[in-house]
Amino acid sequence: MPEMPEVEVTRTGIDGPLRGACVLAARMGKPLRWPLGVAPESLVGRRIGPVTRRGKYLWLPLDAAPGASASGGGLLLHLGMSGSLALTDGHAPAGPHDHFDLVTSAGTLRLTDPRRFGAVVWSASLAEDPAAKLLAPLGAEPFDPMLTDAGFHAALHRHRAAVKTVLLGGKVVVGAGNIYACEALHAAGIHPMLRSDRLSRPRAARLLAALRATLAQALELGGSTLRDFRDAHGVSGGFQDQAGVYGRAGQDCRRCGGTVRRVVQGQRATYYCAGCQTR
Repeated sequence: MPEMPEVEVTRTGIDGPLRGACVLAARMGKPLRWPLGVAPESLVGRRIGPVTRRGKYLWLPLDAAPGASASGGGLLLHLGMSGSLALTDGHAPAGPHDHFDLVTSAGTLRLTDPRRFGAVVWSASLAEDPAAKLLAPLGAEPFDPMLTDAGFHAALHRHRAAVKTVLLGGKVVVGAGNIYACEALHAAGIHPMLRSDRLSRPRAARLLAALRATLAQALELGGSTLRDFRDAHGVSGGFQDQAGVYGRAGQDCRRCGGTVRRVVQGQRATYYCAGCQTR
């Protein structure tokens, strides 16, 4: 957490208000996962372009300040495990978990991250390091029309690990965080411990369709708030209230009446129905 739906909800919340805004100041708090890479004052005077997303990363392009010798570039942001971005009009002092402020003519964009696994990194472009290096391992975007049933099936067959573990790895497809992987596998009727390379093509197609439907619902409901996540305007997500198996260990499956079970895979809790999810 946050996963792709939460990051996309954040992107849509800040893109419109910040587009074309001028950076007035920048402040770094306690160190995050990686250093910023430039002096914060070098961001002053730049204008923010369209905010985009790749996987769980947000890209804030920053045009060079008028008359400056420096070229454009941008900030690559990651919310880590507990981060959230808020866009406010106020000037409230930074709290102990507020580690980055970008003060603009449209308000202050503040990164709050209690566990400090998030990141704000300067890159000259998405095609250059460090952005290029960080984005290179990412799999396909789930709604990319270039991601076909056949391509998804072939990518799954390149891995011998459990299918849920492969989904979480992000090298086949991005966006399938823990809650969404559990829900998609349940909707597709696939056991989370089935080996990825043993999935038939029809079942792989069913899983891709279920993943897309699950993520689309999560986007519509503003993502999931299990602990920390709020969107850019402080609103919690609602997908967790619609979950079919996640967080429902010991309860009846809403589809078949079987028992929802909880196991641990790769140090992550997995929820599945023993009745309708088969190997």
